[in-house]
Amino acid sequence: MLQGYSIEVLPRTAAKIESFKALLPEGTRVYIANVEGTDFEDMLKTARRIRGEGFDVMPHFPARLIKDAAEFETFLTRYRDEAGVDQALLIGGGVARPAGEYDNTMQMLETGLFDKYGFKRIHVAGHPEGNPDIDKDGTSRRVDEALLWKQSFSDRTDAEMAIATQFFFDAKPVVEWAARLKEIGVELPIHVGISGPAKLQTLIKYAIACGVGPSIKVLRKRAMDVTKLLMPYEPTDVVSAIASHVAATPDTTIQQVHLFPLGGIKACVEWADRQNENLRQAGAA
Repeated sequence: MLQGYSIEVLPRTAAKIESFKALLPEGTRVYIANVEGTDFEDMLKTARRIRGEGFDVMPHFPARLIKDAAEFETFLTRYRDEAGVDQALLIGGGVARPAGEYDNTMQMLETGLFDKYGFKRIHVAGHPEGNPDIDKDGTSRRVDEALLWKQSFSDRTDAEMAIATQFFFDAKPVVEWAARLKEIGVELPIHVGISGPAKLQTLIKYAIACGVGPSIKVLRKRAMDVTKLLMPYEPTDVVSAIASHVAATPDTTIQQVHLFPLGGIKACVEWADRQNENLRQAGAA
């Protein structure tokens, strides 16, 4: 599962990395997160730099933070022409009131602008534990309908689409979610979001802020164990559980891992490298 992982960075954290080429495996896809308040010039600078080091770059396009079609086209044009970018992750944007005319990612897809400017690989967000901002009644009805629409969009266009999920800490609900999506007709490849190693306090803060669902109980249970409280959390168990499921379920839509380096980019990559090296040594033995 960790071979061919993708990873997410913020412009401000990317600026602290001296060389991505020296840090990341060749071919790694790097998502550039765009949170409210992030300057587009910083996004573009980061994309240009990482693309220049030889990596595929996938910036976030947050629907509710884009003012209008003119700004949308400007972003697409500049990413393409100034940074060589042709991939995008579409997200709602995490704000209650849209800044402009786009309220959701489906509206952006309907414009046809991604295709017009040569963006062929399009990823969309997935929420294995639900999204209370969208389904306020506690169901998954609206989220499911949106994914079915995106599946239909993928079927009728030549866009290369996949679902990149929110991070989580328990494999069981994610495995069940992927199976349920397939049953209702959503067969887009799933890239499961995994938090890299981090202090428990850091992870709990991010999990609450990002709306992680019931799997946060794994962290809270760990925090109650004094012997583990000061030890960094590592996602080895949850990735192993996902990998075991994938190995036992050849037709699963779960395809690969997407890493959120909440405890630092270097710590996250070093952890992934250790896991892959351990597997290589076990295979050689």
